[in-house]
Amino acid sequence: MSLNWKDLKTVEKRVWLAVLVAALGYFVDIYDLLLFSIVRVQSLQDLGFSGDELLAKGVLLINIQMAGLLVGGVLWGILGDRRGRLSVLFGSIIMYSAANLLNGFVQNIEQYAILRFIAGVGLAGELGAGITLISELLPKKVRGFGTTAVASIGILGAVFGAFMGDIFNWRTAYIIGGVMGFAILLLRVGVTESGMFEKAKETAKSRGNFLLLFATRERLVKFVSCIVIGFPIWYVVGILLTFAPEFGVAMGMSTLPTGGSAVMYGYIGLSLGDLSSGLLSQWLQSRRKSILLFIGVTVVAVVAHLFFPHSTTFTFYATCLFMGFGVGYWAMFVQVAAEQFGTNIRSTVTTSVPNFVRGAVIPLTASFEWGAPTYGVISTTVVIGLVTLAITLMGLYALAESFHKDLDYHE
Repeated sequence: MSLNWKDLKTVEKRVWLAVLVAALGYFVDIYDLLLFSIVRVQSLQDLGFSGDELLAKGVLLINIQMAGLLVGGVLWGILGDRRGRLSVLFGSIIMYSAANLLNGFVQNIEQYAILRFIAGVGLAGELGAGITLISELLPKKVRGFGTTAVASIGILGAVFGAFMGDIFNWRTAYIIGGVMGFAILLLRVGVTESGMFEKAKETAKSRGNFLLLFATRERLVKFVSCIVIGFPIWYVVGILLTFAPEFGVAMGMSTLPTGGSAVMYGYIGLSLGDLSSGLLSQWLQSRRKSILLFIGVTVVAVVAHLFFPHSTTFTFYATCLFMGFGVGYWAMFVQVAAEQFGTNIRSTVTTSVPNFVRGAVIPLTASFEWGAPTYGVISTTVVIGLVTLAITLMGLYALAESFHKDLDYHE
């Protein structure tokens, strides 16, 4: 079991540039994606909402953003297989940067909703295109290192977003995100397209055909399994971190935690988890074993978070960090999706899978909003968590190990 450090020295500088661009793009992607969770209360209060409306309108806007991610996940994925990985990588950055820049100037909930949808569509493309590109550029022995680097750097965008949300007005925080996205476009020069994609353009009979995923039972099971193994990640982020103030009330805390701080500590843990899970998968030479271990950590962390008596926000945020570490296999789960399918539909899968997972926030938050008033915040969260865990384990069991898989083939 070797970490293959020597193999890293053989990778060309142009490939590491692609890794850097994907990592910085993901940094801004996560910043923009989580910024609403961070400034939810402040922004909605500024627009005239209060009390129960903060939860109801917050759920509405999160779901609209996630709906955009679902649409964009399919759209950008298909374009990535038909037009190229680079066109999607930079096209998606342009779209979400423009939307988030304009978010700083909204005057009502309708404008807010439209721009969150457009931002969601844009945010859907960056990670899948980036992971697809570097998975095809890096040698198979070390491609996990590239994904780990993208995740570990990118996830810190949420931490930066939390700082910006605390330091600046919510409008300024959105504008900063937009400006950062446009700045990344300056790195476009020097990033090369995937050789596997260029080869597929000449030899593949069909590229970016989403219906190919439904052509056989085996392919459909693989696709669905790739999606459901990511459910715990957004169970933690979409419910446990985003609605931290509501959990503080349910736990009887005298000083309530904030969503921004919960997201910040959760994503510090996520960044550490992504680094650890990626290195662990290289050491074990197994994606499945590493993911299974981190799912186990997540279960322990969620139980500690929900049932530990939080007398101060310190312990609350500590368990947020612990939960974040547990679900720190986000980039590896996207890597698994990239490794399960052929070059002609790899971008379609790798871009759509994480966004279907993000879209799972819609039924998760809807279930939470429906059950919490009647059955209580904690009980509802436990039931949702148990269902999520069962589905995730079934999906992981159905997937074949892909660590050593050669990716240069067509479906």
